[in-house]
Amino acid sequence: MSRPLRAGLVGLGVMGRNHARVLQSLPDVELVAAADPRPEARAASNGIDAVATVRELIDRGIDLCVAATPTITHQDVAFELAEAGVATLIEKPLAPDPKTAQTIVEAFARHGVLGCVGHIERFNPALQDLRRRLALGEIGELYQVVTRRQGPFPARIVDAGVVVDLATHDIDLTAWITGSPYRSVSACTAHRSGRPHEDLVSAVAELENGIVVTHLVNWLSPFKERITTVTGDLGCLVADTITADLTFFQNGSEPAQWERMAAFRGVTEGNMTRYAIPKPEPLLTELSHFAAAVRGEPSTIVTLEEGLATVEIAEALRESAASGETVKVSR
Repeated sequence: MSRPLRAGLVGLGVMGRNHARVLQSLPDVELVAAADPRPEARAASNGIDAVATVRELIDRGIDLCVAATPTITHQDVAFELAEAGVATLIEKPLAPDPKTAQTIVEAFARHGVLGCVGHIERFNPALQDLRRRLALGEIGELYQVVTRRQGPFPARIVDAGVVVDLATHDIDLTAWITGSPYRSVSACTAHRSGRPHEDLVSAVAELENGIVVTHLVNWLSPFKERITTVTGDLGCLVADTITADLTFFQNGSEPAQWERMAAFRGVTEGNMTRYAIPKPEPLLTELSHFAAAVRGEPSTIVTLEEGLATVEIAEALRESAASGETVKVSR
């Protein structure tokens, strides 16, 4: 039997500690050590060998690493790991801007090292089943994707606004479930909490295949909401990624008896079905696929190039909000 993969972790914040928990649970993976420059974070590492620098972590002899650090630090961490030949999963977003993201893509390509991005929503059971059903044509021709991602401000975020930190989830998942890149974006942002970064964005976009997209993202709501709705000519699929529930609202076929309603020749209310689907933890699924990719086994990962494309759309949203104009997206 081959030896376990030796794993490292950079960053012992909230997300880093989640990664540590899951990495320790994976079969044939050994979490060797974690790196964090903050003494208080290392002191609270719960028995994990904790070092101060990425170099010290690399010197432990690791096969793979998860980088769960603030977005502005991704470039330096990625360069060091790529140069050392360590396969790396970088938490989303890949970088704070497209230029930096491009340099990370080039670094891993130059050294011939596996790199991927931690867009965890792709591994949510509700979205995975939604994507499968869309591919089967279960709601027919697709018209629209609407996402709502709202909640209170998380104090752990210090270096980004909602466009980079939150909307990148919706940008990536929308392109992924529809199989289509973005064609144009138009956005408005707001600053209501006194921070230098935006805390609200409302965006309308069009995909290359003609699907209309709406994203509503904020850190101003007292309730937490993570909803993706896809509308087609046969009905709607609604994914709640907090509960991992997927619900189908069917376009009914019964003729309307009420004359006022019958005058509208569009959809009618039909059956509603909440699907019973397996609900494994998304982070466990994501890291299992990452480990499989490192071993050279069949796997699903979010490539660095896909991470770059998401950062480019996020930048286009900010550009549109600043200029007040629709931004055409071209790659």
